[in-house]
Amino acid sequence: MIAELVSSALGLALYLNTLSADFCYDDSRAIKTNQDLLPETPWTHIFYNDFWGTLLTHSGSHKSYRPLCTLSFRLNHAIGGLNPWSYHLVNVLLHAAVTGLFTNFSKILLGDGYWTFMAGLMFASHPIHTEAVAGIVGRADVGASFFFLLSLLCYMKHCSTRGSSARTWGWFLGTGMCAGCSMLWKEQGVTVLAVSAVYDIFVFHRLKMKQILPTIYKRKNLSLFLSISLLTFWGTSLLGARLYWMGNKPPSFSNSDNPAADSDSLLARTLTFFYLPTKNLWLLLCPDTLSFDWSMDAVPLLKTISDWRNLHTVAFYTGLLLLAYYGLKSPSLGRECNGKSVTNGKQNANGHSCHSEVEYGNSEIKSSFASKVENGIRNNASQRTQLPSTENIVVLSLSLLIIPFVPATNLFFYVGFVIAERVLYIPSMGFCLLITVGARALYVKVQKRFLKSLIFYATAALIVFYGLKTAIRNGDWQNEEMLYRSGIKVNPAKAWGNLGNVLKSQSKISEAESAYRNALYYRSNMADMLYNLGLLLQENSRFAEALHYYKLAIGSRPTLASAYLNTGIILMNQGKTEEARRTFLKCSEIPDENLKDPHAHKSSVTSCLYNLGKLYHEQGHYEDALSVYKEAIQKMPRQFAPQSLYNMMGEAYMRLSMLPEAEHWYMESLRSKTDHIPAHLTYGKLLALTVSFFWRKPAS
Repeated sequence: MIAELVSSALGLALYLNTLSADFCYDDSRAIKTNQDLLPETPWTHIFYNDFWGTLLTHSGSHKSYRPLCTLSFRLNHAIGGLNPWSYHLVNVLLHAAVTGLFTNFSKILLGDGYWTFMAGLMFASHPIHTEAVAGIVGRADVGASFFFLLSLLCYMKHCSTRGSSARTWGWFLGTGMCAGCSMLWKEQGVTVLAVSAVYDIFVFHRLKMKQILPTIYKRKNLSLFLSISLLTFWGTSLLGARLYWMGNKPPSFSNSDNPAADSDSLLARTLTFFYLPTKNLWLLLCPDTLSFDWSMDAVPLLKTISDWRNLHTVAFYTGLLLLAYYGLKSPSLGRECNGKSVTNGKQNANGHSCHSEVEYGNSEIKSSFASKVENGIRNNASQRTQLPSTENIVVLSLSLLIIPFVPATNLFFYVGFVIAERVLYIPSMGFCLLITVGARALYVKVQKRFLKSLIFYATAALIVFYGLKTAIRNGDWQNEEMLYRSGIKVNPAKAWGNLGNVLKSQSKISEAESAYRNALYYRSNMADMLYNLGLLLQENSRFAEALHYYKLAIGSRPTLASAYLNTGIILMNQGKTEEARRTFLKCSEIPDENLKDPHAHKSSVTSCLYNLGKLYHEQGHYEDALSVYKEAIQKMPRQFAPQSLYNMMGEAYMRLSMLPEAEHWYMESLRSKTDHIPAHLTYGKLLALTVSFFWRKPAS
């Protein structure tokens, strides 16, 4: 229990400084502009929309279905509004809880000694977790990990009580429920069922590859067969329900999100996709360079066989195969228990009876934990405390490292990122366990005390360095400016562009313009950056330059409605009414299919129609204006502020002398925003006109 508490305390302490951090990067879209968090939005919408608030079946949805995480954001919003402190607090507490669970999980595998302590501290301090914990949207990964470990621990209990207690199926039920909850926090949570199967086969039953098929398909062990079958059924059911709920369609992403997926070259796609796991492993091993975003050209495509990075790929997969072979090979006579060398089962360490693996060598179906019957008498005392061998733990560690990462490999479907550090939160459990058990194996193997001390202190030093890096990286997540500046060396185009937005919000106009131009230097066809630069120039009355960049933005992305909107406004103000009218009409006809943010698109289309109506109104075409205003109301999204639109509706009706209709829309405008001054003025004119009419009306 001490190891769990100390590890959790370290995980808590390392991230305390993030409590004062602001919302950063994706937090804005997932929290600040997400309508599903607002009290006026029915909470059931969370179960029909994706993580970003878009309808899950919409063609532009990311298909990221994480309702439990979104529900936790809504509870945060209900308690503390948009104060980031409470959101960060939940993330930090969740990370501490996950650290405690992981340490407890490690204790089951490594025993109650200092190597368990090492594994827990390494997980608590690993810098790769910074994005998941310090970035609020990373709560999806941390929450999924919490239920992932609960599910795995429940299954381990199921295995240890199988055949000896009726409660074993209660533990299995807990496994299934926690796996479902983990998937509803984040998609990769469902992979815990596969990891559980690996634990049952390779750790609990200690089967080798050649023994698996005879044991399962010939049903030599009915309890194992039943458990694996139920895991398979439940996993298939969860995945089937998930696919059905998102409309049986995969998400679509832009080429900048995942350039390799958009490449026309099969060779480039293949080499790059094989290389990316290597890069991810390097981030786990040596997280010296971290970034908030790894999209675009952060990892250049591998286009030829001669690219030197292919050597990294070969080394990675060679090492992976060697580790797998080591874990699955025939057992050796010697083994270690909790850091002490054991041969033929003679050593006992820390109260854990350690038996030779030879006694399992000729058995295909005997469990190392389950009770067995010998001469009619149950004998489970020593078996229940049996620790797995190093080979067993290596297999389980590899499964924890690889299986949860499989959804991010582009193997089954393309994903919307190149590398995402928060995706490595669950796989890092396998990494920390693998490093720890490797250090323990070396510690046992060497004979000299000096070498033993060297291995132990080297592992401790690695944990210290990880902790220092985490503390430094947390500083980058204090605010968006620091975060984006830290990412310039990895992804300069995206970092400079986002930094420009921050500098603009700080009224540092010249610096913001320079940042936008730097972003376009690295990637000249970024529609968002072209638009943002145009907007900056427009707000500073540099209209000719603004029009130039808006046209470039439209050329890069013809569906960018906001660029059409601002182009039309500039043209209208310059008296080019016919060009403005055509621009507004073209904008209003752009569909929202396959768009990343359909809500923002609908808002821009509604604004275009509003300005087109104003154009008709100024030309005296009041009926045309009313027709356009009505279309705008039909297309208006929930988050659009309608008071100006309603007020212009009232003005058009008033010009047509339809006073009751005008009064209705003036009142609607004031209901939308009680302090909307134009509506008060126009409604006042209507009342004055009405009073004047009654005063002049002759008595009958």
